[in-house]
Amino acid sequence: MEVVIVPDAQAGGELIAEAMAQLLRRKPDALLGVATGSTPLPIYTALAEKVRSGAVDASRARIAQLDEYVGLPAEHPESYRSVLRREVLEPLGISMDAFMGPDGTAEDVQAACEEYDAALAAAGGVDLQLLGIGTDGHIGFNEPCSSLASRTRIKTLTEQTRVDNARFFDGDIEQVPHHVITQGIGTILEARHLVLLATGEGKADAVAATVEGPVAAVCPASALQLHPHATVVVDEAAASKLKLADYFRHTYANKPDWQGI
Repeated sequence: MEVVIVPDAQAGGELIAEAMAQLLRRKPDALLGVATGSTPLPIYTALAEKVRSGAVDASRARIAQLDEYVGLPAEHPESYRSVLRREVLEPLGISMDAFMGPDGTAEDVQAACEEYDAALAAAGGVDLQLLGIGTDGHIGFNEPCSSLASRTRIKTLTEQTRVDNARFFDGDIEQVPHHVITQGIGTILEARHLVLLATGEGKADAVAATVEGPVAAVCPASALQLHPHATVVVDEAAASKLKLADYFRHTYANKPDWQGI
């Protein structure tokens, strides 16, 4: 696992966006796994600027969804499909025909989960998967004690998560679904490159447990230690609990420029 410490969220977004741009230059139809939430927004903003400037063409890229609400119509403005259309596909000039995601309105949700896993495999697998991290170490909606071998499946949201997400539903928790479909940790680990961005002091404990703690289901993100190409990008605040922070700074400062992340 490579840990890169950056000054702030904007710098982290630019670093990751450049890595995505380099991938698209090598493989224009790369399958990019994307996440929702506020953390990855600097990445999407920086990548969209590269597209507008002509530094990279993302029009042939394919987009894969990390998770989705169950029971929320795809056209609902807060379905993750709609959010990703606004925040990723439209700014990057990518057609919805290139979008892959689980069907949260399926009558047989379990079958929809299995079909999505199969679709990802049939598409050749995810080339680069973006991840955020929760304060408890969750990735996607894989809460603590999720199986590290788990596949795409339905999960029940905690009450706190529904409270937190109510701000996207006019502050009305009753509008927030109780269930989601999420890629499992085992599914996530099949991507060729995992890139986790964490910013803010509130993520410091989770980052330390992910990077320097044991691989344990109590911190689902610690499974990234098992991956052959995992990159954790953190700002100074999120890196504040890392015992090896100075070593991580040294190794990144002295790596060859051609190596990238």
